[in-house]
Amino acid sequence: NTVPIKTLSASFDAWKAVTDAWAECGNVQSELDMNFRTKQPTAFAANPSLYQIGGVANNTVMPLLNAGTARPLDDYIAKYGQQLSPNQLIKVDGKTMAIAMMVNTQNFMIREDVFKEAGIPLPTTWDEVLDAAAKLKASGKFATPLGATMKPGFDISQEFLNVFLAYGGQVTKPDNTPNINSEAGMKTLALMKRMAEFLDPEFLTSDSTYVARQFQQGKIAMANLWATRAGAVNDPKESQFAGKILQLAAPAVVKGGKPATTLWWDGWVIAKNQPDAEAELAFRIGLEGIDEEMVKANNNAAVWLVKG
Repeated sequence: NTVPIKTLSASFDAWKAVTDAWAECGNVQSELDMNFRTKQPTAFAANPSLYQIGGVANNTVMPLLNAGTARPLDDYIAKYGQQLSPNQLIKVDGKTMAIAMMVNTQNFMIREDVFKEAGIPLPTTWDEVLDAAAKLKASGKFATPLGATMKPGFDISQEFLNVFLAYGGQVTKPDNTPNINSEAGMKTLALMKRMAEFLDPEFLTSDSTYVARQFQQGKIAMANLWATRAGAVNDPKESQFAGKILQLAAPAVVKGGKPATTLWWDGWVIAKNQPDAEAELAFRIGLEGIDEEMVKANNNAAVWLVKG
């Protein structure tokens, strides 16, 4: 590639794998930033766009779609994307607006060895989780047995929404006004307050990387953590406790209820505000980052939708 291409996406292992593959094309400058969601709308609204390719997920794609700053991709798919699977094509009003590369959710990860040693059953509800946390804390083996992504912004709002939706909460009323101040909202806050008793005192600085490191260093025994972190917490190069961390379904808020978690996809869009030839080139580079070769080299970095 001889044309300068810029990309903006989140910063975790899966995106590093993809952007490394993009870099192999040449003249691709990738910015990985967990604050990408606040930068992207304005950057894509510029004319020309400040980035040709944008990494997105369920929620972060919406401002770009609402503003009309991402372009339909069907013509490019017909020309270059025959290898894409149907579930990679994110369609809005019949048009493919994004290419999905992976799915993600939050799983409940536990130190299986600790639970066996303490004789504690594997928890399936948040009440059981907190009972287990109390026992582990009382044993003196863990000052803070529980981890959680509570950093202000996306992290704590996601923790809230997982539980809020599980309690049957509806984010908006029929007239589209907020519906957070409700019975489900109060139950959610009460549960989060109970969780805080077993968290690191600095839990308001805690994001996914923080929780993964707590696992790696043996500081916690359990946490509801993104599946994309499973590779890191069980990597013997990074973790002192590799192979001892088991993944379960996220806890339910009531016995027999659905797991209190949400399903996500990550992928990318092509900016509308750029020359057509440049956009077509950006699409081809986008595909290069999510090919079979990349997946085989980074199989543990994500739950890939890509073949291979």
